[in-house]
Amino acid sequence: MTISRRNFARLAAASGAVAVASPAIAQGAIKWRLASSFPKSLDTLWGVSPTLVKLVSEMSDGKFTIEPFAAGEIVPGLQVLDAVANGTVECGHSYGGYYIGKNPAAIFDGSLPFGLTPREHYAWYLYGDGKKLIDEVYDGMGVVSIPMGNTGGQTFGWFRKVIKSPADFNGLKMRVAGFGGKVLSKLGVVPQQIAGGEIYPALEKGTIDAVEWVGPYDDEKLGFHKVAKFMYLPGVLELEANNSFYVSKAKWAELPRPYQAMLRAACAYTVMDMLAGYDARNPKALVRLVAAGTQLSMLSPEILRALRTALEQVLDEEAAKSEQFKRVLENWRAFRAEQHRWFSIADARTEMSVYALTAAQ
Repeated sequence: MTISRRNFARLAAASGAVAVASPAIAQGAIKWRLASSFPKSLDTLWGVSPTLVKLVSEMSDGKFTIEPFAAGEIVPGLQVLDAVANGTVECGHSYGGYYIGKNPAAIFDGSLPFGLTPREHYAWYLYGDGKKLIDEVYDGMGVVSIPMGNTGGQTFGWFRKVIKSPADFNGLKMRVAGFGGKVLSKLGVVPQQIAGGEIYPALEKGTIDAVEWVGPYDDEKLGFHKVAKFMYLPGVLELEANNSFYVSKAKWAELPRPYQAMLRAACAYTVMDMLAGYDARNPKALVRLVAAGTQLSMLSPEILRALRTALEQVLDEEAAKSEQFKRVLENWRAFRAEQHRWFSIADARTEMSVYALTAAQ
């Protein structure tokens, strides 16, 4: 094509339109701030935020930078989703169970008692209807959510006294997030939602009697074993805990598609990174805790049955109040039944056989 004066004018106009349509690419770097729900002292939970930041910067050749802030540096740890939704920060790293007061169905993005393992959760999310259903939940909150880290299986919690029967829960004040609190309240527990960095003082002063957090590595860092002697298992309250990367819908829509892809790829890496981090660190921490006097204790079959019954009651009650919750629950329950049936055959029996032989050596 001959570059006539008329054609040159058309090309110039088209270039201008591209610049308007993609200001981030045409005008230079994108700079965001990320608010985390976790303190820097919890290096595995907090650590995926600087990891994500580094990956995004490298993939964009320094054109997309995100500055991470720990809990309390911009907003309190339990207000990250609000800060993202209202534009205080562009993005955040948090846990869906903190926001069930806004929409109880957000718990399906985090973790549920007697629920799914990490592998089962992501099978539901990626190959079931999980992502579609979770996206609908967060759409109503004004944010886009992407999985960003997972703690893996957790312990049941730390207690000052021995728990022998369901009756022993009655009147206990316990720090517990998500639906674990709703379930335990059926047994008489008074649930408290407290951010990670504030739990130890509450436990030390007797403001709470027990705490559920993550597992040996983080719990050791927070010092729970110094004021609560009994660590209870199995961790049926959370077989996994998916964390999420939050972006406001408006900011996500503005972001060029290559940068959206970078965020999705970086978040996918953090899921593996956090799981591996906890799996490597928890065993060593458990040895140290036991050496320091921690007593590993098992919940009785009677307690486990009571907890499972309480869970199903809570889920049915929430479903009766919300059509959206009911729709997600029905899909999740059906998927859980299939997964538990398969994993009990394919993984659990094999793993326990291997572990039994290992322990005997």
